[in-house]
Amino acid sequence: MILLKSKREIDYIRESCLIVAEVLQLLKRYVKPGITTIELDKVAEDYILSSNARPAFKGYSQSGSFDFPGSICSSIDDEVVHGIPGNRVLMEGEILSIDVGVDKKGYFGDAALTVAVGKISEEKQKLMDVTEKSLYLGIEQLISGNRLGDYSSTVQEHVESNGFSVVRDLCGHGVGKHLHEDPQISNYGKKGNGAVIKNGMTLALEPMVNMGSYRVIVTNDGWTVKTADSMPSAHFEHTVAIIDGKPEILTKC
Repeated sequence: MILLKSKREIDYIRESCLIVAEVLQLLKRYVKPGITTIELDKVAEDYILSSNARPAFKGYSQSGSFDFPGSICSSIDDEVVHGIPGNRVLMEGEILSIDVGVDKKGYFGDAALTVAVGKISEEKQKLMDVTEKSLYLGIEQLISGNRLGDYSSTVQEHVESNGFSVVRDLCGHGVGKHLHEDPQISNYGKKGNGAVIKNGMTLALEPMVNMGSYRVIVTNDGWTVKTADSMPSAHFEHTVAIIDGKPEILTKC
């Protein structure tokens, strides 16, 4: 069931989303060769706690794996999503996906971005640019009366026209009263399919785009998702609310 939110509820979600956006912008300034992902995790957690909020990912559980130990997901190069922060040192030329979730007053925000570690290749830069643009092009389709498939097909068309592939085993989701809500939102599909866009929807939209094949695997830790062919992947995400028939991005500073 898709939970439609009142204006008051969206305002609470907006508070969490602002913290998410601030954390991501803060972490962008810290990303450089030589830093570890656990150091980035500590920066994020300290900021979230100082904002009278809770890291939504820390302690999150899913079937078949231990509770997630980090406040952020940190996924490097061929890691698509759900990378666990640790002692791995970031290296020049890598790309890093940072995913942040925040719970404040029982309402959730969720967003992600991919950043360069030092100087990166033209191919990786294009991958990042195409992924980010596909998200914004998709968001433009979220007008009342359209369908989620209009978002999905727009993302897929832009990604594939640039020679990359959309991950198919993972998707976006509703967000707000819970970290994960209905509906599931694919990043590929056909126009005119899926749920109708309505006022009060709050959606976490997140294209995950691979340089090579769209196929992915889950590593032995039960969390980290990697590309099956070990090619790089990029990931961008925003929480969006449908207000007065149009999409508003809540996770922008």
